[in-house]
Amino acid sequence: MGKYWPRMPVLKAPNWLNHLEYEWRSPIWHPWLVRLAGLCRLVRFDQRGNGLSDWGVEAVSAGAMTGDMSTVAAAAGLSRFALLGISQGCSFSVRYAVENPEQVTCLVLLGGFLRGRLKRTQPDQKHLYKVGTMMIRDGWGSTNPVFRHFFTTTFMPDAQPEMAANFDELQRIATSPEAAMRIWKMNSTVDVTELAKQVNVPTLVLHCIGDRVAPIEEGRLMATLIPNATFVELPGNNHVLMEDTAAFEKFFGECSRFLTAYNH
Repeated sequence: MGKYWPRMPVLKAPNWLNHLEYEWRSPIWHPWLVRLAGLCRLVRFDQRGNGLSDWGVEAVSAGAMTGDMSTVAAAAGLSRFALLGISQGCSFSVRYAVENPEQVTCLVLLGGFLRGRLKRTQPDQKHLYKVGTMMIRDGWGSTNPVFRHFFTTTFMPDAQPEMAANFDELQRIATSPEAAMRIWKMNSTVDVTELAKQVNVPTLVLHCIGDRVAPIEEGRLMATLIPNATFVELPGNNHVLMEDTAAFEKFFGECSRFLTAYNH
């Protein structure tokens, strides 16, 4: 590793759902933050509608999210940086890279999608959208975790009870039912397939084989449409990677090699 590696700037795009303070205490996200901070200068923020950001904002849209990314980059003094997109953050990262080509050095995209559930061709995706909508509408704010557990078991089907409970709690404290619904609908209607063809930076796409939130076909589509992207399959079924799993270690190994090669 070169001597400038620790200061390599990486901006993390927002994903479902964030909370800057809670993530440091989370057995799921704390290992992520430690590993990423060891690789780069990590810049992250809570997306609008959740975490420590305002929940009752006027606009919740892909354009608003990438606008916030630009604001955060400017506030952090970033001029050239890599983008890390996880889940919905992949579509934001693609949009940002196309709209700001002078700023972005490369993309790392994990478990993501270019098109939301309502834009996909598989019939079950629309059904899952309806189920998720019902769960948010009828029980998101409840102290009974059964409603949010639908999302937890989808995002982390292989998680141990402690990890699942932590992810459920993160969702509960990260946002309100109203804001969760707005973010859910935004993610389900996004479509940046045409923009993906215009990406002009080195791109690494990684995806778990059994991902239930974004089927691996969505990852393959992303790698196919983005010119010269590299696609890596990860083992397992989890959308959110956990420490001490083969997928977690493979992700960081691939990510480290890629950033070393392309982020100058």
